[in-house]
Amino acid sequence: MEVILAEYLGFCYGVKRAIKIAEENADGKSCTLGPIIHNPQVVEKLRRKGVGTVEDLDEMDEGTIIIRSHGVGPGIYKEAESKGLKIVDATCPHVKKAQLSAKELSESGCKTVIIGEKNHPEVKSIFEWTNQNATVIETEEEAENFETCPKLGIVSQTTVSGARFKAIVMKLLDKSADVRILRTICTATDQRQTAALKLAEEVDAMIVVGGRNSANTTRLAQLCEEKCQTFHIETAEELSLERLTQYKKIGITAGASTPDRIIREVYEKCQRI
Repeated sequence: MEVILAEYLGFCYGVKRAIKIAEENADGKSCTLGPIIHNPQVVEKLRRKGVGTVEDLDEMDEGTIIIRSHGVGPGIYKEAESKGLKIVDATCPHVKKAQLSAKELSESGCKTVIIGEKNHPEVKSIFEWTNQNATVIETEEEAENFETCPKLGIVSQTTVSGARFKAIVMKLLDKSADVRILRTICTATDQRQTAALKLAEEVDAMIVVGGRNSANTTRLAQLCEEKCQTFHIETAEELSLERLTQYKKIGITAGASTPDRIIREVYEKCQRI
């Protein structure tokens, strides 16, 4: 069997930066607000090093609160300051750009649309930066039903696929005579999705490695499923060698929050088939 790794896979700059920041503040009194990234193995490793996780600032009376890579709204910073907590910001720079872009559009008088998943923490943070004055659109159907307006501004969740973003934007173009489009999809997302699709067209099956709660990993799996048989796993332990023996050529990709160690373990296990 031939096993091929995608050209681009695994940790992106924003994730590496967030983990590094968390590790530098691992003092037993620091917590991330929500998981630092969407990878259970990384979250557990940080917990063992002294970085906990809280879901609400009410759970902390002192110490350091680390803003996770997905970012938060401006209200969280104010609340943390009022509680006397030390704030360490690990928001991904691409997410920060999306937040400020949405804020700019909203403040300029645009009816602001965020293309992305309504319940994703990153999208929620972008929404908060518009003073909760934006509409989140997930589907082309929602875009078709969007009401016309004098000025329209569009941004996106950083992990939305380029094709999905374009399709939704095309539905929105006739909703206003004045449309501003700020394409805030990060470069790493584009690279990983393009590389995964290219590889999926060349192999018999794809293995997508990463957290099931990771939006960008799930998106990779969805894209690969359109091309070939695809298996989405979190760790090598989930990999069934018996199921893979029928394939002559297997491709491996991984989400931007998947550690190199886990990718390597999956690759080495496949090599044993």
